Amino acid sequence: MDELSPLRLAEAWDNVGWIVDPNPEEEVRGVFLTIDLTQETFEEAIAAGVNQIIAYHPPIFSALKRLRVSEPKEALIVRALAAGIGIFSPHTALDAAAGGMTDWLSEAFGTGTRTPIIPSEPGALTGAGRLVTLDTPILWEDTIERLKAHLGAPALRASRSPRGAERIREIAFCPGAGGSLFEKVPRADLFVTGEMRHHDVLSRKNTGCHVILTEHTRSERGYLPRLAERLRQAGLEGPILVSQTDADPLDYV
Repeated sequence: MDELSPLRLAEAWDNVGWIVDPNPEEEVRGVFLTIDLTQETFEEAIAAGVNQIIAYHPPIFSALKRLRVSEPKEALIVRALAAGIGIFSPHTALDAAAGGMTDWLSEAFGTGTRTPIIPSEPGALTGAGRLVTLDTPILWEDTIERLKAHLGAPALRASRSPRGAERIREIAFCPGAGGSLFEKVPRADLFVTGEMRHHDVLSRKNTGCHVILTEHTRSERGYLPRLAERLRQAGLEGPILVSQTDADPLDYV
């Protein structure tokens, strides 16, 4: 994982790396990939017999003062410790990495020039977010269908500006929540992220920019099969499983 998403690329506020450190003397029996570590995904990992979990979102983010089986979030950590299961979280390191989650998200609309919104260092191709200049501009209507197909999403939330471009060429991407990062982007034809505040969306619309919101984890989950394949190509042996129960907590009704 440190080859694919070096932890030095993570944001300073993030909690990445080994959340539950595994026993270094125990052989890896399998790796389980999920966006969120929940009761459902943990039970799935247990049933699969793996002893390593890669949970994209850190299951411990702010400091815990206690570990109690009566509290669902804490109980998962207690159970992982008891079962000897290691938990690793790449989060913003994987976002920033070359070939990582943000690059994958930005593939939805075809080829183009990609640069980080905030490079990890001057001139680097790694860093937070992506600004993409498409080789071939696409119609606004096509962006919706292409992104739905790329994410496997049944629906998207979209804000079309009446003063925005009809053909989309310049696009800003951020998995998860892009509001604060997008403050570094004065203008783009289109902003794509999981979620943004109402007033941020309204501001972009008023300045002639389109916005597409996918919901937070729907901008992330489709990358897990790509990560599994990259781990295999990197030489990781044994079963590498992508969770089938990991799901967005919100649904369209």
